[in-house]
Amino acid sequence: IEQPPPKGQVGGSIPLNSTKFTHTKIIMIVRDILANKGGSLFHISPQKTMAEAVALMVERNIGSVLIMDGETLSGLITLREVLRGIHKLGDRFMSAKVSEVMNAKPLSVSPEDSVDHLRSLMTENHISHTPVMENDKLVGILSFHDVAKKALKDASFENTLLKQYIKNWPAAQ
Repeated sequence: IEQPPPKGQVGGSIPLNSTKFTHTKIIMIVRDILANKGGSLFHISPQKTMAEAVALMVERNIGSVLIMDGETLSGLITLREVLRGIHKLGDRFMSAKVSEVMNAKPLSVSPEDSVDHLRSLMTENHISHTPVMENDKLVGILSFHDVAKKALKDASFENTLLKQYIKNWPAAQ
Protein backbone atom coordinates (compact mmCIF):
# COMPACT_ATOMS: atom_id res chain seq x y z
CA ILE A 1 0.00 0.00 0.00
CA GLU A 2 1.43 3.33 -1.03
CA GLN A 3 1.50 5.90 1.74
CA PRO A 4 0.88 9.57 1.02
CA PRO A 5 3.97 11.76 1.34
CA PRO A 6 4.72 13.16 4.80
CA LYS A 7 3.44 16.67 5.40
CA GLY A 8 5.73 19.20 3.72
CA GLN A 9 7.15 16.62 1.28
CA VAL A 10 6.29 16.58 -2.41
CA GLY A 11 5.74 13.38 -4.36
CA GLY A 12 6.76 11.07 -1.54
CA SER A 13 10.40 12.19 -1.62
CA ILE A 14 12.17 12.16 1.73
CA PRO A 15 15.62 13.82 1.87
CA LEU A 16 18.31 11.37 3.00
CA ASN A 17 21.49 13.43 3.21
CA SER A 18 21.83 14.73 -0.35
CA THR A 19 20.17 11.66 -1.86
CA LYS A 20 16.41 11.61 -2.39
CA PHE A 21 14.44 8.53 -1.36
CA THR A 22 11.21 7.91 -3.23
CA HIS A 23 9.19 4.98 -1.93
CA THR A 24 11.70 2.16 -2.52
CA LYS A 25 13.96 3.84 -5.07
CA ILE A 26 16.99 5.91 -4.17
CA ILE A 27 17.52 8.77 -6.60
CA MET A 28 21.11 9.89 -6.79
CA ILE A 29 21.79 13.51 -7.58
CA VAL A 30 24.71 15.16 -9.37
CA ARG A 31 26.04 16.60 -6.08
CA ASP A 32 26.67 13.00 -4.87
CA ILE A 33 29.01 12.26 -7.78
CA LEU A 34 30.80 15.59 -7.41
CA ALA A 35 31.39 14.88 -3.71
CA ASN A 36 32.90 11.47 -4.51
CA LYS A 37 34.95 12.78 -7.41
CA GLY A 38 36.72 15.68 -5.74
CA GLY A 39 39.72 16.91 -7.67
CA SER A 40 40.73 20.04 -9.48
CA LEU A 41 39.09 21.96 -12.29
CA PHE A 42 41.45 22.53 -15.21
CA HIS A 43 40.76 25.64 -17.24
CA ILE A 44 42.31 27.96 -19.78
CA SER A 45 41.53 31.42 -21.16
CA PRO A 46 39.72 31.75 -24.52
CA GLN A 47 42.65 33.87 -25.76
CA LYS A 48 45.23 31.08 -25.30
CA THR A 49 46.23 28.90 -28.24
CA MET A 50 45.04 25.41 -28.99
CA ALA A 51 48.65 24.26 -28.54
CA GLU A 52 48.39 25.36 -24.90
CA ALA A 53 44.97 23.70 -24.46
CA VAL A 54 46.16 20.41 -25.97
CA ALA A 55 49.32 20.51 -23.83
CA LEU A 56 47.17 20.95 -20.70
CA MET A 57 44.97 18.00 -21.70
CA VAL A 58 47.98 15.76 -22.37
CA GLU A 59 50.00 16.79 -19.28
CA ARG A 60 47.01 16.38 -16.93
CA ASN A 61 45.63 13.29 -18.71
CA ILE A 62 42.17 14.84 -19.03
CA GLY A 63 39.52 14.62 -21.73
CA SER A 64 38.25 18.18 -21.45
CA VAL A 65 39.31 21.71 -20.56
CA LEU A 66 36.98 24.36 -19.21
CA ILE A 67 37.30 27.73 -20.93
CA MET A 68 37.08 30.49 -18.34
CA ASP A 69 36.98 34.23 -18.87
CA GLY A 70 37.71 35.34 -15.33
CA GLU A 71 35.07 33.63 -13.17
CA THR A 72 32.70 33.03 -16.11
CA LEU A 73 32.46 29.77 -18.03
CA SER A 74 32.96 30.73 -21.68
CA GLY A 75 33.06 27.27 -23.20
CA LEU A 76 34.43 23.76 -23.19
CA ILE A 77 36.95 21.84 -25.23
CA THR A 78 36.74 18.06 -25.39
CA LEU A 79 38.43 15.60 -27.71
CA ARG A 80 35.48 16.11 -30.09
CA GLU A 81 36.24 19.84 -30.44
CA VAL A 82 39.94 19.05 -30.93
CA LEU A 83 39.16 16.69 -33.81
CA ARG A 84 36.66 19.12 -35.37
CA GLY A 85 39.23 21.91 -35.05
CA ILE A 86 41.94 19.85 -36.76
CA HIS A 87 39.54 18.99 -39.56
CA LYS A 88 38.38 22.59 -40.01
CA LEU A 89 41.65 24.48 -39.45
CA GLY A 90 44.26 22.00 -40.69
CA ASP A 91 47.83 23.29 -40.28
CA ARG A 92 46.55 26.38 -38.49
CA PHE A 93 44.97 24.37 -35.64
CA MET A 94 47.77 24.59 -33.05
CA SER A 95 48.13 28.37 -33.44
CA ALA A 96 44.36 29.02 -33.39
CA LYS A 97 42.80 30.71 -30.38
CA VAL A 98 40.85 28.47 -28.03
CA SER A 99 37.79 30.67 -28.68
CA GLU A 100 37.81 29.56 -32.36
CA VAL A 101 37.54 25.87 -31.48
CA MET A 102 35.64 25.68 -28.17
CA ASN A 103 32.01 24.74 -27.72
CA ALA A 104 30.75 28.16 -26.62
CA LYS A 105 27.43 26.81 -25.30
CA PRO A 106 28.07 23.51 -23.53
CA LEU A 107 25.03 21.82 -22.02
CA SER A 108 25.19 21.88 -18.23
CA VAL A 109 23.42 20.49 -15.19
CA SER A 110 22.71 21.65 -11.64
CA PRO A 111 24.05 19.90 -8.53
CA GLU A 112 20.43 19.07 -7.62
CA ASP A 113 19.63 17.37 -10.95
CA SER A 114 19.20 13.62 -10.86
CA VAL A 115 21.97 11.42 -12.21
CA ASP A 116 19.33 9.85 -14.49
CA HIS A 117 18.79 13.31 -16.02
CA LEU A 118 22.56 13.76 -16.43
CA ARG A 119 22.91 10.33 -18.10
CA SER A 120 20.03 11.08 -20.47
CA LEU A 121 21.46 14.49 -21.36
CA MET A 122 24.87 12.97 -22.10
CA THR A 123 23.63 10.00 -24.11
CA GLU A 124 20.96 11.85 -26.10
CA ASN A 125 23.38 14.63 -27.05
CA HIS A 126 26.46 12.44 -27.48
CA ILE A 127 28.51 14.46 -25.00
CA SER A 128 31.30 13.14 -22.82
CA HIS A 129 31.69 16.03 -20.34
CA THR A 130 29.10 18.22 -18.67
CA PRO A 131 29.78 21.34 -16.58
CA VAL A 132 27.88 21.58 -13.29
CA MET A 133 26.53 25.09 -12.65
CA GLU A 134 24.93 26.53 -9.52
CA ASN A 135 23.49 30.05 -9.72
CA ASP A 136 25.48 30.71 -12.92
CA LYS A 137 28.71 29.69 -11.14
CA LEU A 138 30.80 26.71 -12.19
CA VAL A 139 31.01 24.17 -9.36
CA GLY A 140 32.44 21.19 -11.25
CA ILE A 141 32.51 19.07 -14.35
CA LEU A 142 31.50 15.45 -14.78
CA SER A 143 32.54 13.01 -17.45
CA PHE A 144 30.61 10.00 -18.65
CA HIS A 145 33.40 7.99 -16.99
CA ASP A 146 32.58 9.62 -13.61
CA VAL A 147 28.92 8.66 -14.00
CA ALA A 148 29.73 5.08 -15.05
CA LYS A 149 32.24 4.66 -12.20
CA LYS A 150 29.63 5.74 -9.63
CA ALA A 151 27.00 3.45 -11.16
CA LEU A 152 29.37 0.46 -10.95
CA LYS A 153 30.26 1.28 -7.34
CA ASP A 154 26.57 1.52 -6.41
CA ALA A 155 25.72 -1.73 -8.21
CA SER A 156 28.54 -3.49 -6.37
CA PHE A 157 27.29 -2.16 -3.01
CA GLU A 158 23.71 -3.25 -3.80
CA ASN A 159 25.00 -6.67 -4.85
CA THR A 160 26.83 -7.01 -1.52
CA LEU A 161 23.67 -6.07 0.40
CA LEU A 162 21.57 -8.57 -1.55
CA LYS A 163 24.08 -11.36 -0.94
CA GLN A 164 24.09 -10.54 2.77
CA TYR A 165 20.29 -10.57 2.80
CA ILE A 166 20.12 -13.94 1.03
CA LYS A 167 22.82 -15.40 3.28
CA ASN A 168 20.78 -14.48 6.36
CA TRP A 169 17.46 -15.69 4.92
CA PRO A 170 15.54 -17.64 7.60
CA ALA A 171 15.54 -21.42 7.12
CA ALA A 172 12.29 -23.07 5.98
CA GLN A 173 10.22 -24.52 8.80
